[in-house]
Amino acid sequence: MALSAILAEKKIKIQTGMLPELNLSPEVLVPRLGDYLVERELLSPDELIQALAYQNKMRDTGETKLIGQALLELNLISREALDQAVTEQILQLQLALQRANEELEARVLERTLELEQALNRLAEMNQLKSNFVSNVSHELRTPLTHLKGYIELLEDEALGDLTPQQADAVRVMKKAEGRLGNLIEDLIQFAAYSRGSLDVQMNPLNLLDILKDVLEKAQYRCDEKGLTFQSKIPPSVPPVIADVQKLPWVLLQMIDNAVKFTPKGGNVQFGVIPTDRLVKLYIYDTGIGIAPEKVDEIFEPFHQLDSSSTRRYGGTGMGLAMARQIVTEHGSDISVRAKEGEGSYFEFALSIADI
Repeated sequence: MALSAILAEKKIKIQTGMLPELNLSPEVLVPRLGDYLVERELLSPDELIQALAYQNKMRDTGETKLIGQALLELNLISREALDQAVTEQILQLQLALQRANEELEARVLERTLELEQALNRLAEMNQLKSNFVSNVSHELRTPLTHLKGYIELLEDEALGDLTPQQADAVRVMKKAEGRLGNLIEDLIQFAAYSRGSLDVQMNPLNLLDILKDVLEKAQYRCDEKGLTFQSKIPPSVPPVIADVQKLPWVLLQMIDNAVKFTPKGGNVQFGVIPTDRLVKLYIYDTGIGIAPEKVDEIFEPFHQLDSSSTRRYGGTGMGLAMARQIVTEHGSDISVRAKEGEGSYFEFALSIADI
């Protein structure tokens, strides 16, 4: 049985709140059926006008007629000719829809290929950037080593006595050399981070042993800036699974971040909270805080929240990005609770070692 005959036999009824009940035939699938019949010379323009007038007349009486029904009732076209015209129109619409789908699929494929190429170019650029950073960082190490050696000789007065003014200048140079050395090490770490070669070594370790050096450096940096430093660590902490070298680096990065963005007279607090299966580590500060909608931005490499922060506080924006990656390699994540102007709270957890 033909499609038009099946649909005509099984008419669909639609009931609406505003319109009368309509019996829908295959004709409703065909737009501008009257025009098509005229183009096929199955109907004259005058006959179409007559059918439309009849259709309007019936509508005025509250009865809705499709154009095909009007033509049949006026005996202006045969049922066979009408069904044939409707079937042809439906097939043409199907063919047009198929072609439109094919064109859409082709455009989607084209855009997908363009996106893949763009992603490949981006990956290549990231690799070039990583290689450049790595090469430059290693090249900077050699002259920095010479500077460090001569600064130490001057500080020890191995090259002659220093006046008080010269001694102060040497201390300034030593401090700047230390900052430059840390920056170079961060660049080297970032290059490894970009290549996905962080090489995290997970082993059981005594957290309290690691924290001794971390807390000493944190206290020194807070004293240097005029901040109050507090540590809240229980006397007994279970061993954890972590990288013995990278975990202290992460903690110092987070503490440095707290110190950097906390004005003189503020507070920085470091704490450890053991639970049944985890050990939580947190850093809290009373600094400038972060707008909640910008929290994710602080973990983007080479990113500062705004230009004023860059000028005032400095830094490359690499530390927290790498810290989060290292913490992720530990099977955890850094959570942040912060509010602009009211300080920040950073926390992550480590698994307890089964020993």
